[in-house]
Amino acid sequence: MERIERIHALHRILTAARYPVTVQRLQEDLECSRATVYRDLAYLRDYLMAPVVGNGEAGFRYDSSEGDRFELPGLWLSSEELHSLLAAQQLLLRSGGGVLSNALAPLQHRIEKLLDEHAGGRRVPVERVRVIPHRTRRLDETAFRTVATAVLDRKALSFEYRARSTDERTRRNVSPQRLTHYRENWYLDAWDHERDALRSFSVDRISGARIGETEARDVPDEELDRHLASSYGIFSGTPKGWATIVFSAKAARWVADEHWHSQQQGRFLPDGRYELKLPYSAGRELLMDVMHYGSEAEIVEPTVLREQAKSMLSLALANYDR
Repeated sequence: MERIERIHALHRILTAARYPVTVQRLQEDLECSRATVYRDLAYLRDYLMAPVVGNGEAGFRYDSSEGDRFELPGLWLSSEELHSLLAAQQLLLRSGGGVLSNALAPLQHRIEKLLDEHAGGRRVPVERVRVIPHRTRRLDETAFRTVATAVLDRKALSFEYRARSTDERTRRNVSPQRLTHYRENWYLDAWDHERDALRSFSVDRISGARIGETEARDVPDEELDRHLASSYGIFSGTPKGWATIVFSAKAARWVADEHWHSQQQGRFLPDGRYELKLPYSAGRELLMDVMHYGSEAEIVEPTVLREQAKSMLSLALANYDR
């Protein structure tokens, strides 16, 4: 639980309490240590001017003469909320000058107002917080609009697709299901009629998109999630198995806090290293992410994925032997 969430929860507990609340109970309800409880109580009393009374022996509560009148002042946003608002704001700014600029102006104003309200009424210098796009790809806006329209209008879609891995061009006829924004890029999840299967397409590789007259075939959400979200990465598919990766004690400081997959399993090893297990189907994206850690990561299982990693490393090393 983040501090902002704990402060809100602590305020609710003390507001509802008719009798002093023990530190032990606060630890259990807030899921934190004894020291953290005392720090949060001090923050609530000294910084937010809450009428906290009591001590560690008898417990804590709000002063009965002031507790009913006390309200939390504007509190700062959580990291996820701040990121979402600033990302939305910067997306709106990037669209400035286009046909949507006037229509989106009220939304921009509302975002700025939300930021001000949560900062206790003071102006928020948003220019001091940056949201930096990373490895975005050039996108054909005409193709994107056509794909998005087909998804929302539930119409069949045809397009030419140039696979990034083989550079092969093919004509695809699909029933679009979802648009997915993943790692700063857009993907189309669709039912491929020629292949009679679900596929994901990188929108930046789509050209000549045409919306058909026929209605798109709808695939149940459960089937979409099972096929497209059950394994690691954007091109997941039904899991082939589980991968086990062991990270060095140094890399463990980062990896232990990272979200790789909804079903991931992680644990620290006795020597400080970190073991991560997750389901995978197509290995290429997982391999690239593991290679990002270089010598700090080792694929332990399965053998086929481990051998693929060894081949990739050997090919990379060969570039430096010339």
